[in-house]
Amino acid sequence: MRNSRRSAVDPFIVMDVMEAARKAEAAGRHIVHMEVGQPGTPAPTAARAALAVAMEEGALGYTVALGLPELRRRIAALYAEWYGLRINPERIVVTSGSSAGFILAFTGLFDAGDRVGLGEPGYPSYRQILRALDLTPVGIQCSDANRLQPVPSDLPDNLHGLIVASPANPSGTMLSKDALSALIATCRDRDVAFVSDEIYHGIQYGRRAVCALEVSDDVYVINSFSKYFSMTGWRIGWMVVPEDHVRTIERLAQNLFICPSHASQIAALAALDCEDELQGNLAVYAENRRLMMAGLPAAGISQIAPPDGAFYIYADVSDLTSDSRAFAAEILVGAGVAVTPGLDFDPHRGATTLRFSYARSTDEIHEGLARLRTFMAQRKTMPARTAKL
Repeated sequence: MRNSRRSAVDPFIVMDVMEAARKAEAAGRHIVHMEVGQPGTPAPTAARAALAVAMEEGALGYTVALGLPELRRRIAALYAEWYGLRINPERIVVTSGSSAGFILAFTGLFDAGDRVGLGEPGYPSYRQILRALDLTPVGIQCSDANRLQPVPSDLPDNLHGLIVASPANPSGTMLSKDALSALIATCRDRDVAFVSDEIYHGIQYGRRAVCALEVSDDVYVINSFSKYFSMTGWRIGWMVVPEDHVRTIERLAQNLFICPSHASQIAALAALDCEDELQGNLAVYAENRRLMMAGLPAAGISQIAPPDGAFYIYADVSDLTSDSRAFAAEILVGAGVAVTPGLDFDPHRGATTLRFSYARSTDEIHEGLARLRTFMAQRKTMPARTAKL
């Protein structure tokens, strides 16, 4: 049977790493997971309890396409708590994870063939979703001098859209308000739609992340319960759109997704009031970040920069390899530590970078760093092992 041209997207390499790690575990090995951007903690206690009650009280059927009104109101209140913003709850669209938000945003804003800019390194699924929708992803090579974030002078001509992330995946770097304002102003002047990926907001070390809505209402903001709220597998997120775009997104959501999971919406509503537990998770990430910033250089992986947020270290390993995928496979086999090759995030420079996630428990981070130190010390005195992911 024939395949569509739009279906020819690249694999998500981190998922291949996860599968290789799973096979190693099935064979009896203990693997330390530094590859996947997934909290090691469950959904907040009150979120799980709220769903347990709801499941006993009645059927969990379809909700309206834009999400439970009470959840939309509570998300609006979050913007007041975090940023001092008053957001009309009608502008909030609850989605089946941030992935559905990207699909809705790209479908609502762009026509086939439109050119959408994305910083590199960056989240690889932006590129693949755009391709699957017959849009043209335009990679923007971001410099170390700008902390791997785009700046107005980087933007090519003839863009129809730009998506940015702050804190970013894989670098963890954040845009200041001035830097974000400059990008949004440039996009406004060029009639370029601006999409802000804010799924790592809440996970920051020092200054807080700036919301694009602090700069302009004429933007799309996408967020998720996956990261700060520790609800990856629940597939629940949200977006904030301009008021005159709500009906457009509602029509798309009705037809593409019907509605987000009712069960996940109930849990998400309760999770929004679990600040003490969530701040406890953040304290773990902060300690893990401290350990990684000291432990990776001790293992011989020294070309790293402190992340402002999220839970990743993006390392330049050009002094160690020119094939990050083979190097990641070598680390998995030799150290029992799963890490992600940079090729997912930057098809041009990713062959010499690795991403390390520190979202798991502190004990696992200690163990992973100890294994990396031992492995790297042995690697200096032994020929490189051939391995594949």
